[in-house]
Amino acid sequence: RLHLVTWNVGTASPPPDVTSLLQLNSLGPTMDMYVIGLQEVNSRITNFLSDLAFDDPWSIFFMTVLSPLGYIKLSSVRMQGLLLLIFVKHVHLPFIRDVHTHYTRTGLYGYWGNKGGVTIRMSLYGHTVCFINCHLPAHMENTEQRLDDFEKILEMQFEGENIPSTLDHDILFWFGDLNFRIADYGIHFVRESINNKRYNLLWEKDQLNMAKKKEAFLQEFIEGPLQFKPTYKFDLYSDVYDTSEKKRKPAWTDRILWRVKNLCQHASKEGEFSEEEQTISVTLNNYISHMSYGISDHKPVTGTFGLELKPLLTDPLITLNPEGEWSAEHDVLIRYSAVPEFPSSAWDWIGLFKVAFRHVNDYVTYAWVEDDEISSNKDSKQVYMSAAEIPDAGGEFLLCYYSNNLQAIVGISQPFQIQPNRTLIEKDLAQEENSWTQTPDNLQSHIEF
Repeated sequence: RLHLVTWNVGTASPPPDVTSLLQLNSLGPTMDMYVIGLQEVNSRITNFLSDLAFDDPWSIFFMTVLSPLGYIKLSSVRMQGLLLLIFVKHVHLPFIRDVHTHYTRTGLYGYWGNKGGVTIRMSLYGHTVCFINCHLPAHMENTEQRLDDFEKILEMQFEGENIPSTLDHDILFWFGDLNFRIADYGIHFVRESINNKRYNLLWEKDQLNMAKKKEAFLQEFIEGPLQFKPTYKFDLYSDVYDTSEKKRKPAWTDRILWRVKNLCQHASKEGEFSEEEQTISVTLNNYISHMSYGISDHKPVTGTFGLELKPLLTDPLITLNPEGEWSAEHDVLIRYSAVPEFPSSAWDWIGLFKVAFRHVNDYVTYAWVEDDEISSNKDSKQVYMSAAEIPDAGGEFLLCYYSNNLQAIVGISQPFQIQPNRTLIEKDLAQEENSWTQTPDNLQSHIEF
């Protein structure tokens, strides 16, 4: 289950609550992956430079919301006001590989990043999946420029060997503030149609729908029905369309589309799918806007999808577990085993993480798999961690094996308990007792007032 968000946040700070946006109170199964594409994140030069050194406020906000629920930030990419974040449940981490990011500037003839696209691709259970978050040129008359810019974004190439081109991925999601408008109809007809919830009257003049009928490369993209009000342009903190002097005409600028490669190939063939071609299906469960969010002149749009993937990967590359009882009173051991084809590196490491960790660099401590190895046989290896690095307070933790060659977590343990340091606890208790064993005179001075 994949939940995808697109939102032009208009340089605003995060809202107090995103429970409904992320459908955290949904009665159905929890999501496996969140993909969050934002546009117009505050990109004043001081903000942007500080965000390059540290996580930006929106990333921190979503990590704070999602990490206690068992999601980690798998990857992110930022280009000025464009931000793309992907969060996944821990259980899927060993089956997500070859994660790469890219960005394409299209503003000012490709020299400025106020418009363009940010992209993250990965191998998910052996299938290639790509996500593109775009902010395309504004204004009614720029339809051709929007299409040209999207074609340019599609032509970008990831760095690295054997990575398919964008359109060669098994599944491609395209979303963002695409800025397509409603042509021909006047503002009064558009608003009247919206007020009467007769959105279908406007579909045929939606510039993206019109372009899909003409442009072959767009016909391969699928979109759910626009059964919600156009999401642009609203007065702030309201559900009232633009009352300024400009009185912008409402439009479905914020969109989510997808493309399944084998469906495109099949469209040009006769006959039924072969068994191999039936390994992937994408189902749209809902496609809605969220009118309660008013921090910008756009309303966020979400799409909830079911991805059915016939796993091409069924076993993790690394299996690892803590050995014995863990506490900060002694050095501890980790045992791990790798599949024969695993491409190990001297720069691989095993990290100790709190269960609600935020991202791969959010470790408590780590051990190098080669430098800290203490035993090895054909079936498994042992690595030690120093007692000095183990948290004295104890708690619930897990272990992750990070592959430098694959730039990914390729093995994750079950959660386990680290026992509190008994010596430290006894010392604290003794200090507490000493603080109460005072002379009557001292005690009297404490209670006089």
